[in-house]
Amino acid sequence: MKTNGARFLDSLGIHYSLREYEVDPEDLTAITVAKKIDMPVEQVFKTLLTTDGAGGYFFAVIPGDAEVDFKKLARAAEVRKIEMVSLKEVQPLTGYIRGGVTVFGAKKTYPAFVDETVELFDEISVSAGVRGTQLILNPADYIRAAEATLADLTKDVQRDTKPGEVAQA
Repeated sequence: MKTNGARFLDSLGIHYSLREYEVDPEDLTAITVAKKIDMPVEQVFKTLLTTDGAGGYFFAVIPGDAEVDFKKLARAAEVRKIEMVSLKEVQPLTGYIRGGVTVFGAKKTYPAFVDETVELFDEISVSAGVRGTQLILNPADYIRAAEATLADLTKDVQRDTKPGEVAQA
């Protein structure tokens, strides 16, 4: 199934593959998605919409097993503070629903910041713009297509899985 995210990458001539999975609306976590698409959770990046509270919006793209560090993101975005956008605002601002948010083809283009760990991998997974479909692509292509800025964006916490390990169901 072609999604807005896939069409956006097609328009740029960027190679990707689509990986579909069965959606559980009660469990939309990146950890669950990683299990379903058989990829290590740190290679499945989740896209979060944040705001500075003064009309600025920013995408934070972080590994599925990590939490965004709002202070680090605010520094990268050169704003005083950043917080999550409320769930009810996500669809009107992006055109996407929770579990299907991607920077590609959003209603508006917002600055995107990607956690620097993205460069550790040959391929990553991000939402294709709908629940149940992931884009698998090269991190450098993702960064270029998203016009993203690399930064350290995550809290310094112990991860549930070791790098390269696939999360077990």
